[in-house]
Amino acid sequence: MPERLGPPLKEPLFERVAIIGLGLIGSSIIRAARQLNLARDLVAVDANEAVLARVRELKIADEVTADAAVGVRDADLVILCVPVGACGVVARAMRGGLKAGAIVSDVGSVKASVMAQVEPHLPDGVHFVPAHPVAGTEHSGPDAGFSTLFHNRWCILTPREETDEAATGRVRAFWEAMGSNVEVMSAQHHDLVLAITSHVPHLIAYNIVGTAADLETVTQSEVIKFSAGGFRDFTRIAASDPTMWRDVFLHNKEAVLEMLGRLNEDIALLARAIRWGEGDKLFDLFTRTRAIRRGIISEGQDAAEPDFGRRRQG
Repeated sequence: MPERLGPPLKEPLFERVAIIGLGLIGSSIIRAARQLNLARDLVAVDANEAVLARVRELKIADEVTADAAVGVRDADLVILCVPVGACGVVARAMRGGLKAGAIVSDVGSVKASVMAQVEPHLPDGVHFVPAHPVAGTEHSGPDAGFSTLFHNRWCILTPREETDEAATGRVRAFWEAMGSNVEVMSAQHHDLVLAITSHVPHLIAYNIVGTAADLETVTQSEVIKFSAGGFRDFTRIAASDPTMWRDVFLHNKEAVLEMLGRLNEDIALLARAIRWGEGDKLFDLFTRTRAIRRGIISEGQDAAEPDFGRRRQG
């Protein structure tokens, strides 16, 4: 993670940008946009009054409102940073405030469902360019955001073929200015890829942590005491926002279930290898997966330091 962003732009990319939902992603976008001069005016929209009060205290937005239609008024770019299951409700609420030519985007980790929810509520002349920044932490809320969250991370855009190319280009430029590497693909392909790279790993983490907590032969104190190994890393993933991940699984169920089916088949083969002492099969699998880990590091998507880059105490 870089200590700071590059120099601000001499001229902003947008006159007015509205961010709806000031959690980790929304508050990180608004911080980066302010530091980089990506917009002349930044509007924070959130239905939670406590969140709005905190945004005012942090002074990270030029305007703050709970009214979506008011917040998007005259905005050139609107970014939905709410759980994927709420996108349709928010799109309907903001519809009356959208101006012709405005660009609407989002940050959801499911794309086909979001597009189906949002598009029916957008007036003619408003462009929809869905996006998914593949970045995050287990923390949430306006205090969790930081401006370098998206640096050297992927952001996937999933516009329809008929989407205005200039609108897609402006959204691409916005994310690239924040340091993201941008890729364009179809919504269906995105959902399949993310099911195995993100959604299923989260489901496994939630399940393993829940199973460990339920084991009657292991007390909670023992689980915590001996969590210096792989279990500890699962707990980090399992600490992610429960509302967001509930919606992800419900709105990408087909792809997730397909990937879980393949995983179950692979686990059955692994169990057979262990049962019959087929060490060569285990060794081959572990060697192959180790190479994948090294590939992730070489792509700059994680740290190569021992213990996953954690600072050691003492």
